[in-house]
Amino acid sequence: MLLTMLLFVSMDTTAKYMTQSYPTLQIVWARYLFHALLLALYLNRRIPGLMRTKRLGLQLFRSLLLLITTVLFFIGLSLIPLTEASAIMFVAPILVTALSIPLLGEKVGARRWAGIVVGFVGALIIIRPGGDAFQVAALLPFGAACCYAVYQIITRSLSQSDQPLTTLSYTALVGAVIMCFIAPFNWQTPDLTGWLLMILIGFLGGVSQFTLIKAFQSATAATVTPFSYSSLIWATLYGFLVFGDLPDRWTVAGAVIIAASGLYIFHRENLRKGDNDDT
Repeated sequence: MLLTMLLFVSMDTTAKYMTQSYPTLQIVWARYLFHALLLALYLNRRIPGLMRTKRLGLQLFRSLLLLITTVLFFIGLSLIPLTEASAIMFVAPILVTALSIPLLGEKVGARRWAGIVVGFVGALIIIRPGGDAFQVAALLPFGAACCYAVYQIITRSLSQSDQPLTTLSYTALVGAVIMCFIAPFNWQTPDLTGWLLMILIGFLGGVSQFTLIKAFQSATAATVTPFSYSSLIWATLYGFLVFGDLPDRWTVAGAVIIAASGLYIFHRENLRKGDNDDT
């Protein structure tokens, strides 16, 4: 999981760097197209069989949600610091818990609700609506987090009917096909460095998804999920080394609150699964 988080943040850093020279939608196109090509090379003749799904509509909707998540987040990256955008995205796991009530019919006790509220407080500290430092751009990664939360819930549902590689294949293919229609209207011919960075962003996107699947195959969710918050460390390091940005005290405070609330909610979920007591 540590490697997965490093790969995710490396992809985000590359995307942010490229937005200085290329249209954001062209970068999203590269992320999905080269991811799809990498996956096609890896799966080869297995692709036709893997594209068979019992829930085609849900697979397409899930893939579209991830595409929207990527667009919103990459646009947000072009406007606000990497660490700030990454911290706001960590509201997604908290939203998954909240949305699991109406969408999955799960029960959430008072303690987990308290964790959800605290997590939102952390996000508000970073975004600071109504304050002098408020940026509308900060709402873009928050919108991405909302889409990603629904995406994760649908992923849970699909895991009961389709194998992971089927879901991964649809993710890459749907994003690539849609962006191939959109990218020509937002195109800037890349130089050699630009092409290499575009291939890199697709490679990082594809490999990070693969290592994420392997992480959950190798250990329980309770073991690997807490390590996902290591991405805040990578985002801070990349932000400083590549862009010369350091998070302000509000971003640090909000990130700590979000991470703490997310870990607490996850802890309570594990206790509930162990003894069905969520009081």
